[in-house]
Amino acid sequence: MNGIEKDLKGTADVIRLNLLNRVGREAASRYGVASVPTLVVIGADGEPVYRQTGQPDRREIVTRVSAL
Repeated sequence: MNGIEKDLKGTADVIRLNLLNRVGREAASRYGVASVPTLVVIGADGEPVYRQTGQPDRREIVTRVSAL
């Protein structure tokens, strides 16, 4: 994720959540996160526009987010 954060700096905010605390659990519930790691890209309207479960594919994530 560190590389993704660097690649998207100035384009998108990358937020990491801990599913062991209240905020993380609420976000997981809201966005249907059932396993870790899961990356959910949220659009400007607050709705998910992309989801990836498992090891993040840096190139794909950066390409998809940059296209939004």
